[in-house]
Amino acid sequence: MPGTKRQLVTDVIAAWNDHNLERLAGLYAPDYEGVDVGQANPQHGPEEARLSMANYLLAFPDLHFTLDSTIMEDNHVALAWTARGTHQGKLMHIPPTGHSIEMRGVSLFTVKGDKITRGLHIWDVAGFLRAVGLLPELE
Repeated sequence: MPGTKRQLVTDVIAAWNDHNLERLAGLYAPDYEGVDVGQANPQHGPEEARLSMANYLLAFPDLHFTLDSTIMEDNHVALAWTARGTHQGKLMHIPPTGHSIEMRGVSLFTVKGDKITRGLHIWDVAGFLRAVGLLPELE
């Protein structure tokens, strides 16, 4: 299982960085359930995971992830990541600003076989809001 999980992590980051919607959707189990702090509703199944990715790529067409660290235990994987991109489309009802952003986050996955069955994505929404000028800078 460790090799499978390691490959899955590599594939998730590669799919995001290649902006490959179909490849990403193929990594999720049919019964996948995911929660993203930047979205109002959970995602269910590979198609909703694909749509979630598509929405982020519309907002940030040059979105790129760097994997900062990984922890694997049993059937769980934790990824700490940094995402960079240019805000060129609507996200969370916020119109495009053209601002460059850098966001840090963590994704927690539950894996069964070679598929992701659960996901929790926690990222710095306040940092995004500061980057696009909707919150004051921290002092």
